[in-house]
Amino acid sequence: MSGAEAFVPTPLMLSDSARKRISALMDEEKNPALKLRVYVTGGGCSGFQYGFDFADNVAEDDTLIEFGKATLVVDPLSYQYLVGSTVDYEEGLAGARFRIQNPNATTTCGCGASFMV
Repeated sequence: MSGAEAFVPTPLMLSDSARKRISALMDEEKNPALKLRVYVTGGGCSGFQYGFDFADNVAEDDTLIEFGKATLVVDPLSYQYLVGSTVDYEEGLAGARFRIQNPNATTTCGCGASFMV
């Protein structure tokens, strides 16, 4: 008889490229406590828009999601819109940016910065 394995679902995923970029920024800033804050605000073409910021400090009600050296910080309001999403980092002709792949979004704008649920 085999034992049951525990599975803890991750509310957000972090791509390898995003993980590497966060680690590189931590090294550049010489700040091992630097975390990527991901949030949702009202506005944008589709009703809500994604935001990113780097944070040293976290609020008591923030959710921390650790991926090795990289950590995501999400506030309680944004959390509900981001569950199941993947945070990615891409570099291209249009520049470099973090972006969200959100399975909860029913529509998104052309640039992918705003969405509707």
